[in-house]
Amino acid sequence: MWLLLAASFIASTAFLERIFFYRRQEMRVPDFLSGILNLVRRKNYPEALDRCDEAHGPVAQVVHAAIRHHDLPKPELRELLQEVAQLQVPRLEQHLPLLATIGFLSPMIGLLGTVMGMISIFVRLQDKAGTATVADLAGGIWEALITTAAGLAIAIPCYAAYNYLLSRMGRIIRDMERAGIETLHALSEKVSIVEFEDSRRTQPTQVIPIESSPSAHKHS
Repeated sequence: MWLLLAASFIASTAFLERIFFYRRQEMRVPDFLSGILNLVRRKNYPEALDRCDEAHGPVAQVVHAAIRHHDLPKPELRELLQEVAQLQVPRLEQHLPLLATIGFLSPMIGLLGTVMGMISIFVRLQDKAGTATVADLAGGIWEALITTAAGLAIAIPCYAAYNYLLSRMGRIIRDMERAGIETLHALSEKVSIVEFEDSRRTQPTQVIPIESSPSAHKHS
């Protein structure tokens, strides 16, 4: 029972810590991205980086990395954003394996306590040479079953809390993916417009030799 009480305290602490951590990491992604992408389209990268520094969480880290390395080619920038997002995942899933382990081991610990209690009951019965009453036997059994009930009472909330935290973590990961994709598209649009304008500038230089050729003067 002392071991189960310690496990319940650890599980409760881990759950509360994750709740407050996820609350700090989450943000209103549409509002954040709309402001950042407008600055990116205007090529105001310093102010965009400052806004990313003011924000907190993995979403801001991914957007910050994309803007900071905006001059990279699109394939390299995509790989960089994937690496930054993967580095954020261990911080998000911290303490979750501990919570799952407590939820898995608590019923087994309770069952172990029940088995040990039953063994002690039969030892006492042997010492009394079969003179124990039914009340003595029933009292020892319900005391032994307390550990199993306690283990199940700890495991059920642990599994529920673990699945809830997984859903919160998955939401943050999806926000990171969305932010990375939209920022990458915004930077790619900027590059494509520049290439299109460059091609239009170089187009007249290709027409000049044709107009000045001898065949053109001869035809005139």
